[in-house]
Amino acid sequence: MTHDVAVHPLVSPWGRFGLYSFYIDAPQPAIVDTGIATSPAEGMAPALKALGRRIEDVRWILLTHGHIDHVGGAYALWERTGRRARVVIHEADAPMLRSRRAHVEEYRAGRGPYLRDPEGEAKVARAADAVISGEMEPTLLVRGGETLSLGGDVTVSVHAIAGHTPGSVAYVLDGQRAAFVGDAVQVHGAANGFPGYTDPAAYRAGLEHLRDRVRPRRLYLGHPYRRADGTPYGVELDEAQAREAIDQSLAAEDRVAAAACRCLEAGLTETDSPYSPFAPAAEALGYTGDPTLEPSPFFTSMHAYRTRARTRHTGAAQT
Repeated sequence: MTHDVAVHPLVSPWGRFGLYSFYIDAPQPAIVDTGIATSPAEGMAPALKALGRRIEDVRWILLTHGHIDHVGGAYALWERTGRRARVVIHEADAPMLRSRRAHVEEYRAGRGPYLRDPEGEAKVARAADAVISGEMEPTLLVRGGETLSLGGDVTVSVHAIAGHTPGSVAYVLDGQRAAFVGDAVQVHGAANGFPGYTDPAAYRAGLEHLRDRVRPRRLYLGHPYRRADGTPYGVELDEAQAREAIDQSLAAEDRVAAAACRCLEAGLTETDSPYSPFAPAAEALGYTGDPTLEPSPFFTSMHAYRTRARTRHTGAAQT
């Protein structure tokens, strides 16, 4: 690639949050992540018009992972392009694009059992119906290692950085080392104040890959994740901020892992605490946020450590 390509954040409203997508102003324009069902009409189209661009001209829809606030608008955006845009997602997260029900299954298999909400699955199902614009088959499944041509001399490399979800990826603009990572750099969490991931080892490996291999000059985050003191980053980080955010993410995972492991080694006990059965971990970390607010990163991550411990125990027993 011989020249830098402009990148523009596109903000869409959603309840107490704003949702972030990114427009890559290439010969074949791309949008990274799509917010929810209303995002193309309420956020993307007006923002692009203000830039002198048209949503109908987008030719790539690049999805960093399968959560509803990143894929919910994919079908609606695809429709706005006359179904000409190519929709890209990692094969491990593709079920969440193909089926609303997959989001209910993810809830049931992970955080759901800890939330003590008999209506939890129904709430997730209603949310998926409301904010996912349509079930669809992706145009292109990736695994990591692919290079996508956005026309002219503009290419994007795909990096698998599983951990937040099994199919999390980074899209990196080659030459300018601009990395779009979705939610794969959690720092100390976003609004709920806790980092969320489904596989701690993969999460660390993904962060180390970004730090050591990608070395981003610009890092584009899916949300304004927070430093240890609670102050948020923006969603566009320069090289120094990117390194800091990745290092802080690794340090946060160290702290969470230590607290989770001590809690698991002592044995889990059900209590009246809203953090039960991981209340000792929350106390050790000084975490006082509401663990029931979706997407419930506290329980998502604690369940991930519990699953890893069970896997290790089963493996040791078999040997």
